[in-house]
Amino acid sequence: MSLQQEQTTKSISKPLNWLLVFGVICIAANLRAPLTSVGPLVASIRDDMGISNTLAGMITTLPLLAFAILSPFAPTLARRFGIESVLLGAMGLLTIGIFLRSVSGIVTLFAGTALLGLGISVCNVLLPSLIKREFPDRIGLMTGMYSVGMNVCGAIASGISVPLSRHLGLGWKGALGCWAILAFFAILVWLPQMRNRHRQTTTKAGSRQKGNLWRSPLAWQVTLFMGLQSMIFYVIITWLPEILRERGISSDIAGWLLFLMQVALLPVTFIVPIIAGRMKSQHLLVLITGGLFFVGISGLCFGGSSWIPLWAIFLGMGGGCSFSLAMMFFGLRTHTSHEAAELSGMAQSFGYLLAAVGPILFGALHDATHSWTLPLIALMVVSVLILLFGLGAARDRYVGAK
Repeated sequence: MSLQQEQTTKSISKPLNWLLVFGVICIAANLRAPLTSVGPLVASIRDDMGISNTLAGMITTLPLLAFAILSPFAPTLARRFGIESVLLGAMGLLTIGIFLRSVSGIVTLFAGTALLGLGISVCNVLLPSLIKREFPDRIGLMTGMYSVGMNVCGAIASGISVPLSRHLGLGWKGALGCWAILAFFAILVWLPQMRNRHRQTTTKAGSRQKGNLWRSPLAWQVTLFMGLQSMIFYVIITWLPEILRERGISSDIAGWLLFLMQVALLPVTFIVPIIAGRMKSQHLLVLITGGLFFVGISGLCFGGSSWIPLWAIFLGMGGGCSFSLAMMFFGLRTHTSHEAAELSGMAQSFGYLLAAVGPILFGALHDATHSWTLPLIALMVVSVLILLFGLGAARDRYVGAK
């Protein structure tokens, strides 16, 4: 599809293809649940498999490394085989990975974890590109819908993992393996899209853009915004319960506060993309995002224990705003779906590398200081950087502009 054709498509308002909408939501529903379902079961996996804490931590880190490695290659696969076909293959890989992860043995545990990470990484990159191509006049609405689907299932997965494992007697293998059912259902829903698959052709302008993207200041601002907000999210998801326990809060209440944080981001992930899509620049939304992060982290560091639920809500809302804006920037700061895929691949590759390294560095700071104060102050600095890079990414410009 040429730049001129895609811009022409933008001006034509088409009725929604509800089967495609449902397919996008079903794929999105699988992009966090296989990851968030692991955290509550890590101790059970560690004890059953007889592995160290470090190796058990790799169950969460390995998918993030897979995101970083494969994300830049997803646009190339889409150009060669078509977005629809690559998404179908990625969901197949995800289903196989979930199944393998639940089979006895350390080798299959980590092989399955790596495979599902590769599948999720492809979907993460290509869904914003597909939305830009198929819903050019509804990017905000569709981004909000798939973000909510992803985060709702992610929150549910973290909440029901232990009940599935203990109360229903499925064990950790069954509790993790049951998510293959949702992935297989998404494949069935997506199959009709194979009739509409087509490969993207690259124009000369598109080829030049691919070479210039990594030298574009705006692309790097979007990338750093994506990466730093991913770092904060995964650091908080990993360490918030431990931070709260050292503040004298029980494990059960700490778990509910983590759930509260994830629930708080749900309405935001739907509303923010719609608002952002109607704005020429998103500076106000970036200011709100940076403020929510800074106040929430400052409250955890210096505030009283009675205010912790409020800080959790602020962090959840900040996470919802930042993730939604990052997804929107892939479409809003590019001319074509091909450019959107390239920018998405670049930002998510670097972003999830930061997300993988962040929890490790955060834990190392705690081990060195025997306190959470310095690590939380470091996150406050990260929230300021998110604000600065976000203000650059929010400008009404395109990555190819001089």
